[in-house]
Amino acid sequence: MGSSNATIQKMLEYEYSKGIVMQNALAFSPAHPSEDVASAPQAKPRILVVDDVADNREILTRRLVRRNFEVVEATGGEDALVRIAESSFDIVLLDIMMPDLSGNEVLQRLRANPEHANLPIIMVTAKSQSEDVVSSLALGANDYITKPVDFEVAMARINAQLERKRVADKTLREKKLLEQHSLVLDEKLESASLMLAEESQKRTVSEDRLRYLAFHDSLTGLMNRQGFRDCLFQVLDEMPVRDTEPVLLFIDLDGFKAVNDCYGHDVGDKLLAGVGERLAAALGEGALTARLGGDEFAAVMENAGEGVEARAAKLVETLSLPYTINGNAVRVGASCGLARARCFSGDLDGLINAADLAMYHAKAKGTGCVVLFETRMLEQQRERRQIEIDLHRAVANMEFEVFYQPIFDVGSRGITAFEALLRWPHKTRGMMSPETFIPVAEETGLIAQIGAWVLRQACEQAKNWPDHIGVSVNLSPIQFESPSLLPTIVNTLAATGLEPCRLELEITETALLGTEGKNIRILEAIRELGVRVSIDDFGTGYSSLAYLRNFRFDKIKIDRRFIQGLWSNDSDTAIVRSIIMLSQNIGVGTTAEGIETEDQLASVASEGCKLGQGYLFSRPLTAEDAVVFIEKYEAGEA
Repeated sequence: MGSSNATIQKMLEYEYSKGIVMQNALAFSPAHPSEDVASAPQAKPRILVVDDVADNREILTRRLVRRNFEVVEATGGEDALVRIAESSFDIVLLDIMMPDLSGNEVLQRLRANPEHANLPIIMVTAKSQSEDVVSSLALGANDYITKPVDFEVAMARINAQLERKRVADKTLREKKLLEQHSLVLDEKLESASLMLAEESQKRTVSEDRLRYLAFHDSLTGLMNRQGFRDCLFQVLDEMPVRDTEPVLLFIDLDGFKAVNDCYGHDVGDKLLAGVGERLAAALGEGALTARLGGDEFAAVMENAGEGVEARAAKLVETLSLPYTINGNAVRVGASCGLARARCFSGDLDGLINAADLAMYHAKAKGTGCVVLFETRMLEQQRERRQIEIDLHRAVANMEFEVFYQPIFDVGSRGITAFEALLRWPHKTRGMMSPETFIPVAEETGLIAQIGAWVLRQACEQAKNWPDHIGVSVNLSPIQFESPSLLPTIVNTLAATGLEPCRLELEITETALLGTEGKNIRILEAIRELGVRVSIDDFGTGYSSLAYLRNFRFDKIKIDRRFIQGLWSNDSDTAIVRSIIMLSQNIGVGTTAEGIETEDQLASVASEGCKLGQGYLFSRPLTAEDAVVFIEKYEAGEA
């Protein structure tokens, strides 16, 4: 009975203390909420400049940045709508005449959306477009400026609209704050009651349960990242005492996103739980297992010995067996990276980084691979990071060079085109080929800038050649998927004056992976511009036969590996013959890459291949040497 009275007394003291805290909270409510807003530092005004002409955007952006504006650029109407949907702006400078959506169409869509009804929009128009200005004002434009832009007049109109917006925003904020303040007492009184009820409920949860939730994954029941890290630290600390040689495993599921996309997140969650159960069962009771997050798992094998890779491979095989979920047989693969703890002298972070690095090497090798960490991987990682740093600088200064390799008619030996080949003359590493830095550019998002620059350089150079000689430019898979691809092509052709029929874009089979319908629409849009399209390195990636059926390419390029094996490998000969025959049957031309000998040339010519390129004809040339090469060849001196 005495114990019960003591408990009641403590609860009364607690409730009394909560009441004092709540009274203090009510007492400290600000009397004038707008004072906090007024004291907040002013951010730079955000302005969206919408113009399909890059030079126009660049001029406005440069001058606005000098006036302390935060400027975001949009390359057209569709791009502007996407950016406004994704972010907020203080004002928009909107060009009226644009190829995809006119400024008035963009304005009409924005004003139809209540969220953007009060967004200040200033139209940018030529002086001769007075009817468009009238339409813009009728659709809800706040003001307009004319081209060529008088920047001081433009700034006056921009500042006037910003000031109106600031006053309106301030009034609205103060109104909302006053409304909120009028309700705060009632809300806090109600909140106080709820807090007391919730606190009472929380007290019923045991400390053991809270600790479990803090260090375990609620979906799989395995340890979470923090719990696993703490246990792993203990394992490393006990290594000398227990005389163990633990190995850390990092496991990443292959194809998990496809399961989520196909079956939904409910099945995805059940699959993760199934993987967790299978992982724990395979390693045995007491083994350290964890779900680190997403579809990444980790485990520790103690005293694995020299057979650790075989055991890990067996584990990967087990995890890759089908799972029956909601009546469906669901499959995922797995990739595993291993790191021996003895190599890191108790360095927990070093061990974790090593296993993670080995896992990414395993994923790079393909589904179902197991890779044991080697010291060289760290050097490769540092090397890649240095290349990434150098690449950012190179892109900022465009420290690249485009070489040109001629493509010949194998019958007449006449030059039909040049393929533009990107090189990076690195200050310390020498001339770097795309195979070294393009993957880094794709991963870091720099490929779009590089690709646009190469396209511009190639088209400008082609203008210096005779009209019958075209230029081929390679497209990265990332470029092909980019929404800016078509505007970039259109703007480049317009800026350089190159006839579209002289430009050919080379697309690898890998770039065509994904949604077939979307890719066909992109290919058709490129074709409608008058630009030619070819498949590069045909036969080395995933099958493109479905695309050959649904889209007629202008050319198929036979990969150099097949050409170089013509006289030594019967399979290569059969493949080359089949590709040429297939091309002829569907009415598509072929180009043989990597021709180095007269025998190779004779072989592809006898099979019916019409075009060829390779060192037999010429090595890749600088822009200046390409012009000289054409002149000599046309004069019969080459």
